[in-house]
Amino acid sequence: MDSPGPAPARPAVKATEESVLAIRHWTPTLLSFRCTRPAAFRFTPGHYTRLGLGAGDARVWRPYSLTSAPGDDFLEFIAVRVPGGAFSERLRELTIGGALGVDKAAYGFLTVNQLAPGKDLWMLSSGTGLGPFMSILRDPTVWRNFERLILVHSVRHAAELAWRDEIEALPPRAWQAEAKAQLRYLPIVTREPGATILSDRIPLLLADGRLEAAAGTPISLADSRLMVCGNPELARSLRDYLGTRGYTTNRRGVPGQMAFEKYW
Repeated sequence: MDSPGPAPARPAVKATEESVLAIRHWTPTLLSFRCTRPAAFRFTPGHYTRLGLGAGDARVWRPYSLTSAPGDDFLEFIAVRVPGGAFSERLRELTIGGALGVDKAAYGFLTVNQLAPGKDLWMLSSGTGLGPFMSILRDPTVWRNFERLILVHSVRHAAELAWRDEIEALPPRAWQAEAKAQLRYLPIVTREPGATILSDRIPLLLADGRLEAAAGTPISLADSRLMVCGNPELARSLRDYLGTRGYTTNRRGVPGQMAFEKYW
């Protein structure tokens, strides 16, 4: 995520130089973009990598989740431009054909293999936290391994519901014969009354049972696995709430029932 001013000093990033292939502006400050993919780059859906913009010593690096599928021949990311953000100022100048540094490695713990086996996979996101879940949903494996996939995406304004049409059309026709899971997509718009059926914050909707009712699926420790990616307040609230219901994260190689993105 971006922040104003320079980032703290870090060891030099081992990276490749890639080219921007496409840019999509969802709103004046929200965009997704694709770049060429290094032949040796490998990642698991849910991972993030570091991107660099700028030249030489002035290059600024920030972590971004991959939204593309592991089999795609490009890499895709979603980002929001933050006023005064060092990386954001360079994002403003991003053009097709422009240079983009990509870390040679991918990182993170928001992956399905961090979870114990279950029937239902809940993906709870706010804003650009949708990113890693797009990568997960674009991977046919998750459609074979779960019975229900519940994607919750909370934003302030309806225009920020990135990839809404694609999500509503999942799974692709090519996968339908092998896809065991059913997808329930629950978009939430909090600042445009009437834009979506649900309009409150995710923790409140979860605590009073409205989220489960909208999904038509109860959350249970035995069957439900939850993944969370979004703003720090969302992560803290859900970690505390789910902890009271007996959910744990992966510990010393023992799979848990919930997973959180930690790069924010």
